[in-house]
Amino acid sequence: MTPTSAIGRADGAQAASRRAASAGANGKRAGFTLVELMMTLVVIGLAAGAVVLSMPDARPAVGETAERFAARLVRAREEAILTNRIVAASADADGYRFASFDGADWTPLDGPFTRQAWDEGVVAPRRTIRIVFDATGGADPAEVSLSREGRTVSVQIDAAGEVTIDG
Repeated sequence: MTPTSAIGRADGAQAASRRAASAGANGKRAGFTLVELMMTLVVIGLAAGAVVLSMPDARPAVGETAERFAARLVRAREEAILTNRIVAASADADGYRFASFDGADWTPLDGPFTRQAWDEGVVAPRRTIRIVFDATGGADPAEVSLSREGRTVSVQIDAAGEVTIDG
């Protein structure tokens, strides 16, 4: 038996043999080196970057904005026919709104016709475009062009009041 000191440590030869046994058969210590840890972090960072870049844009496409606007125009035309009164839509750089004419004054419409702002990043005409539907559903021809990031979609209204989307 090997003698130990009063504090419980074995002599130098026995401590060296224990260290060699715990290091493994080839004499290396178990664990990761700093280079291995850094490479792992780089791989995780590249994978996270690929995921973020492949995610779709959270903003709706300009086509969806145009479809929503066109649907409200169709509803405004129907409102003019069903209520037998003139209904107007005004579109500018900030958004669009609807009003009805009661014979004396223009009154803003509510419900689905409340003022709407364009979606983020959508560029609309700076000047105000006014579309007026008469009681028969007819309208003066008009076109509202919406664009974002190089893609342009136009909403067209013909003399019969029909609304179409081009682009």
